[in-house]
Parts: sequence; C-alpha cells; structure tokens
Amino acid sequence: MKKDYYDILGVTKAASEEEIKSAFRKLAHKYHPDRKGGDEKKFKEASEAYSVLSDKKKRAEYDTYGRTFAGGSTGSPFGGFDFSNFTQGAGFEGQEFDLGDIFGEFFGGTSPFSAGGRRRGRDISIDVELPFKEAIFGTERRVLIAKTSVCGTCGGTGAKAGSKKTTCPSCNGKGEMRESRSTFFGTFTSARVCPRCKGKGEIPEYPCDTCKGEGVARREEEIHVVIPAGISDGEMIRMPGRGEAVSGGKAGDLYVKVHVKHDKKFSREGNNLVTSLHIKLTDALLGGEYTIGTLDGDTSIRIPAGISHGEIIRVAGRGVPSGRGVRGDLLVRISIEFPTKVSRTARELIEKLREEGL
Repeated sequence: MKKDYYDILGVTKAASEEEIKSAFRKLAHKYHPDRKGGDEKKFKEASEAYSVLSDKKKRAEYDTYGRTFAGGSTGSPFGGFDFSNFTQGAGFEGQEFDLGDIFGEFFGGTSPFSAGGRRRGRDISIDVELPFKEAIFGTERRVLIAKTSVCGTCGGTGAKAGSKKTTCPSCNGKGEMRESRSTFFGTFTSARVCPRCKGKGEIPEYPCDTCKGEGVARREEEIHVVIPAGISDGEMIRMPGRGEAVSGGKAGDLYVKVHVKHDKKFSREGNNLVTSLHIKLTDALLGGEYTIGTLDGDTSIRIPAGISHGEIIRVAGRGVPSGRGVRGDLLVRISIEFPTKVSRTARELIEKLREEGL
C-alpha cells in the first residue's frame, strides 16, 4: 500500500514549502524517540515524508507517479534542515541527547563525537619481520617506539610532585563548556571538552616541568609484543591502549603488522607445512627409509615401494600449531631423482627391466 506523505505530515497537496517544514517541525517535536512519549516509527515516517516533499523534483515525481525515482535516499533526509550546529546535547523538555548519534543510527550517518564525548589518542602502527620458524611457533619482541605517552615524571597528573590541584576556573570544575543556541527546532545545548583542564575539572597548582601540565609527553617507550603461534604473513596484532596517549582522554591502539620471511625449505598451506624430499629411483621402485628435517627436529619416514613422482607423504602433527595442543601436518612431496648418466652395468639391468615390461 502506497504511503500518503501529505497525510503523514497532515498537510494538503497545495501546501507550501513553509507549511511542510512547519508540519515536520511539529511532528519531530512530538514523536522524537528521545522525547518522553515519543514514537520512533512515526518519527521516521515523518522524516521520510519530509525528505520527499521538501525536494521539488522528488515532490513532482511523487505527485505525478505516486513515487520517486531517485533509487533511495543517498543524502540527508532533511533537505532544508541544518543539524550541523547542534551535534551534541540537544534539549527536549529538559532531556538531553546526542542528535549526531540519533540521526546517525536512523539514517546511516556518523557522529563527530566519540561515546561520552571522550577524547581519544591516535592509533599507530609498526612493522615486525619474523623468520618463518618464529611465525610458526610464536615468539616475543621488544620494540622501542617514539610516541606521545603518559608523562613518566608526573604519571599523567600534570602536576609537580607534592603540588595540589585546584578547580579549573574556565569550567568551574565541570570539565566541559556548554553553550545554548535557539533554532526553530527549539533550544539546543552543545557541550565541548574544556580546553584548559582537558575535561578533568582540575588543574595543577604547579605544572610538571616535563609535560608542562599536560600529563602526556613525547618519549621513547619499550613495547613488549607477544607474537602468537601460527601467525600468517600480513596479519595484524591489535594492542588496545598502546597507541598515542592524549591529555584527559583514552589512548589509541597500536597495530603490529607481521611480515614473515620466506623459507627455502618449507612453505605453508593453511595449518599444514609443505616440504620436498628427493629420493633415488631405486628407492621409488623398491621402497626405503629417509630421515628428514622438520622445524622441530628430525624424523624418519618410510617410502613405500612404487611411489610416484609428486606423490605426498603425510607426517601427522608436524605442522602449524592451531591452539589447544592441536597441530597441522607436514606434507612431504616426493621428487624422484632420475640419473643423467648410466653405467654399462646399470644400462644392462634397465634393459632387462624393459624386457619384463617395467
């Protein structure tokens, strides 16, 4: 059943742009989900109706064909409304909410503010190169990184040792600065972190000489990185909170990208390791036993008589660890060595084999 956008907004087909805008404003006030007694479904219906009727081209298509041909809304559904000035802390009947989060949730947008308005440090990344064997069995690395970290002198307080803290005079200890703005949508209150105390509500009486009261400073920090067993080339290890620190906020994350060196003897297929074994022609025909080197010691394998070139012998449990004590297998690809020079005696024996149909 086709939706009647005019009926949803409570206006006639002859309604002017101002009448449509006014009708939507009233319905938005009435049905907004963060308002007591609001109705999310009706709020979204009103928003959809306004997004069509406020656009001249879409409205003409709707009036003519009962639908629009834009292929779905790709922009903001609020053509004539500018929400950029109140992305955080809007008040409806004494209730505060974040318009950026609300409209982002409904219409696929994003809010420029992090949850709770908390500042967050920058994410950083480093590269670590590993020998093939260390990537298979896991290892540890200690790397020295120059980054903004919690001040080592004051421990992040921003104050000199023994110094007291006083209430921030800029925000009166609230940690944020608020300002109100009036629009046709109502009175909106926006909040931002106090630039002086960085949201802490307090400032040191005497600032730390190292970080100048910021609580963070750029310095070299040793990071202990644990490389898990079985990591693949190009994989990333995320270390939460080990990125750049920020005054009055949460540190970013550190991402460690692993590069695994090529190994001349082994390669990897999932959780299995692959290697090659060159055997003599006589052992291929008659069978034999070989000792092969693996990543964790030597082992013996039995070559069955009549094995073919390229055939694979599986050695269970000598592959890549995959957790809980489980390991993949070692796949040994057989390569038969054919002699390039044959002695007279060997040729006579081969001729006899040919006579027997071998």
